Amino acid sequence: MIIHTVQPGETLRSIAQRYGVLAQQLLRDNGIPAGESLVPGQTLVVLHPDLLHTVQPGDTLHAIARAYDVTVNELYRNNPGLVLQNQIFPGETLVIRYDQRRMGALYTGGYAYPTVDLELLRQTLPYMSYLMPFTYELTEEGGLRPPEDAPLVELALQMGVSPLLHLSNLREPYGFDSDVAHLVLADPSLQERLVEEVLSAIEQRGYLGVDLDFENIYGVDRLRYPQLIRRLHDRLSPYGYEVLVALAAKTSDSAAGPLVEGHDYQAVGEAADMVLLMTYEWGYREGPPMAVAPIGSVREVLDYAVTRIPPGKLLLGIPNYGYDWPLPFAAGETQARSLSNPQAVELARQAGVAIQYDSAAQAPWFRYWSGDTEHEVWFEDAKSIRAKLELVGEYGLRGVGYWNLMRPFPQNWRVLNALYEIEQRHF
Repeated sequence: MIIHTVQPGETLRSIAQRYGVLAQQLLRDNGIPAGESLVPGQTLVVLHPDLLHTVQPGDTLHAIARAYDVTVNELYRNNPGLVLQNQIFPGETLVIRYDQRRMGALYTGGYAYPTVDLELLRQTLPYMSYLMPFTYELTEEGGLRPPEDAPLVELALQMGVSPLLHLSNLREPYGFDSDVAHLVLADPSLQERLVEEVLSAIEQRGYLGVDLDFENIYGVDRLRYPQLIRRLHDRLSPYGYEVLVALAAKTSDSAAGPLVEGHDYQAVGEAADMVLLMTYEWGYREGPPMAVAPIGSVREVLDYAVTRIPPGKLLLGIPNYGYDWPLPFAAGETQARSLSNPQAVELARQAGVAIQYDSAAQAPWFRYWSGDTEHEVWFEDAKSIRAKLELVGEYGLRGVGYWNLMRPFPQNWRVLNALYEIEQRHF
């Protein structure tokens, strides 16, 4: 895999000729609409096929997969767009393998609201080990308020992806509710009811585990939360169900603040099967313009986390979005808008500005004018994603978890697929 940074004057055709690939392949692999001009500073993923198969009359995807000892989802990953085809045609060329030495294998997870575009989700699921539909809300009685996620669960199971029941103390539209979490965590009888409710929902609706996401937990509940996790683990484990827990990013045991004071890394790590580190939102909607997940800050969290939780249990959180801030920034007043990573590139194209790359943060950014207002945009591209994904191999992590799968980011999936084999449960 090569990641090329577009220089002024370069065209899709000239770049394709330079690397000996088809321009159409560059369009497909990078999700670029035909006829769209390139932006200086934009990244392009360049892949060279190593093994191809020409479809013969009577071929099926399952037969081709068996012949080459790969999975159908591997064929989908190596051939973007194939998953949406109703059939394959004689003479069609499929990529079986790319000329790329991988760093190893990993597990992946991603969140999606029930409103996700199902066609987009279908294209993304071949790259997922777990899908976490967002979210079951926790009630004051230790009960569950479910989302309308049946289509997401059904699609995940069809494609060999493990759906997890996502349970949180969220109270839309008000945010994460510390009080409702405290009510349940402080009452063993409510915990018992919650555990049974979770098991019942898993069995009835087809999940293969649970993802706990209790945020803004009071400090007094710091050790009660792991007790709930342990109860869930002990109840679900005999059935083969897994327990994942999402934790706010922090760098020490003594870290203070409502986001982190109720999360005890070591205790949670001992109780759970997997832990997702929410290593994003340094750049956030109400904050000053900066990278959403600067690599130095991510490393600081990992350096601490691996001393408290076995690396083989850890999933690194990765953002699938960026922010656009109006300038000048005024604390308490300025609000950024979120946008997809491809939208950020399109915005730079429309504004006629080059994309910069911050080598310290390992993240792309640019400024542009809209009327009389200057804006600053930070987002993710192929280079920044590669920098984050390489941390999985460096630290020996279990894998990665994406917030979220609601927006397209074709380059990310090309880079992920080039760097790692993706583990998926066989059922």
